[in-house]
Amino acid sequence: MAFALLSMPLGAVDVPTLYTAEVPLDQEAADPRNDAYRAALVEVLLRVSGSQLAYDEETVDLLFPSPGVYVTQFRPGEEESLWVSFDGEAIEKVLRDSGQSVWGNDRPLTLVWLAVDWGQGEREIVAADDPDRTDQEARTIDRNRMLRERLLEIAERRGLPLLFPLLDTTDLQSVTFADIWGGFDEAIINASERYEVSSVLIGRVRAESAQPARWSWYFSGTGASLSGSPETVLGQVADTLAAEFAIGGDLPLATVTLNVSGIATVEAYGSVQRVLDDVALIEGYAVTAVSGDRVSYRVDVRGGAERLSRALRFSGLIEQDVIEFSPDVTDTALEFYYSP
Repeated sequence: MAFALLSMPLGAVDVPTLYTAEVPLDQEAADPRNDAYRAALVEVLLRVSGSQLAYDEETVDLLFPSPGVYVTQFRPGEEESLWVSFDGEAIEKVLRDSGQSVWGNDRPLTLVWLAVDWGQGEREIVAADDPDRTDQEARTIDRNRMLRERLLEIAERRGLPLLFPLLDTTDLQSVTFADIWGGFDEAIINASERYEVSSVLIGRVRAESAQPARWSWYFSGTGASLSGSPETVLGQVADTLAAEFAIGGDLPLATVTLNVSGIATVEAYGSVQRVLDDVALIEGYAVTAVSGDRVSYRVDVRGGAERLSRALRFSGLIEQDVIEFSPDVTDTALEFYYSP
């Protein structure tokens, strides 16, 4: 079942740490720093190209025989670890030149509604922040925080932005533990609209049970039922999104006509130019016509009109018309509106 939120314009979150990683530093290894560089590179590739490449040791070694060449900064981390930062542009070039996929830093934001049955009648929804509670509830606060931080750490490893509900008065008037546990997802989706996200993950966890946790995930007009640990489910979500949004270096270029209305000032024109400059899948563009506040562009894009449309919605432009995308169409027109 698809709900109203799933047809809303997609929202994106910029993930600035895609090309940094902190990994263990084994001082007893033959070359501790080089081993750490390789481990950190694998973490980076997991975020920017997906698990299929990151776990393919032979291909990683073939593409990046000397990981240290791509290191721009490093420093000691906590508890015998090394923090490493890589040259993202150089890594992306290697990936694109070899036909591998690259998932940029603008990524869908996922809202997580997680209901936990701790046993003995203790039940709660994991919140974005711990509310003020009594001393008797401190143990629950700690469990809530630990579970939330666990999911955030897993998601960070995959470059997947997560958000938890505030559970303020507005939320609690719309969603109860029973709604989540009982699978009344429509109420949860409706309550999610205020957060302006494009992906909603709903989880039901029974802490003292060997039964796998039950999850529902809603994105792009569809819903899916998942089961398993947070590591498994968030990995599946990340892999699905990577397959949807990553751009392969071997994808053919397509020419798309882009019309943007609402460009009434020099500042607006500059803002739209910056949007186009920042869209990674655009190889080049040129202004072809100006009429009033409407500017027409010819855009050379890798991935076609549909992916360009999605990227522009992520960047804040407002799509005006829903169009039919066809692989047989080489010149497709998109209609967007700029609003500061």
